[in-house]
Amino acid sequence: MMVTMDRAALADFLRRRREALRPQDVGLIAGPRRRTPGLRREEVATLTGMSTDYYVRLEQQRGPQPSDQMLAALARALRLTVDERDHLYRLAGHNAPRRTVEDGHVAPALLRVLDRLEDTPALILSALNETLVANRLATTIFGDRTGLTGLDRSEAYRWFTDPSTRGVYPPEFHETHARGLVATLRMAYGSLGEHSRAGEVVRVLLERSEEFRELWERHEVGHRFEDHKTLVHPQVGRIDVDCQVLFTQEMGQALLVLTPVPGSEAEEKIQLLAVLGNEEFSAP
Repeated sequence: MMVTMDRAALADFLRRRREALRPQDVGLIAGPRRRTPGLRREEVATLTGMSTDYYVRLEQQRGPQPSDQMLAALARALRLTVDERDHLYRLAGHNAPRRTVEDGHVAPALLRVLDRLEDTPALILSALNETLVANRLATTIFGDRTGLTGLDRSEAYRWFTDPSTRGVYPPEFHETHARGLVATLRMAYGSLGEHSRAGEVVRVLLERSEEFRELWERHEVGHRFEDHKTLVHPQVGRIDVDCQVLFTQEMGQALLVLTPVPGSEAEEKIQLLAVLGNEEFSAP
């Protein structure tokens, strides 16, 4: 059942949450001569992917009712806790999302760490290995996975149904990575149950992939992240990185940070990617 949108309270809540944040809290540079307390309206708009005019109208009590997707983006941009996110939904005339490990709301504590990681690839993953948020360097290496929908959001599903997704890892690491994906999926399946999204991914993969069936039958379970990864980028080639993982308390989300050895060739390659981003260029 939908509830009534409270335009005045929504506008006040957005303004106060915006003013409570500093640019550095969301990975932005403050710069000189900032007269506005907290974030500027255009900065919130940029973080959420909406137009500045749309956001301004929300704060002026004259905007249209935001969609669920827009509210989720606002909750991430304003670094809302789960309680604050639910309050935002109700003010906007929506029922608050059901609280599960699968609801996709990114933990603010992980976001705050991610915001400060600009010189090394980092991304936040769900229990199903869905990429919830990624910084620019991670997107440059892995591609933009945050906009995927349906079963494609699951890395395990993509890995076993679309061979082209395996190109980011050298062939000699494919078996290790596949086993890690299956062990993590089994962990989510055991926690969330057969009627969850994890259960749907498992049912489909058991039907479509013999390789998955063989690995599933091993009953390996656990949060599997290698201490070391070798990645492949089409322009700079192989990149060797160490992996650090930070979990939320309930283990529902993980921040994966990929760091090269200081002074190594891998560090030089990541620095090059940081400068050039997704632009096409010739490998050195």
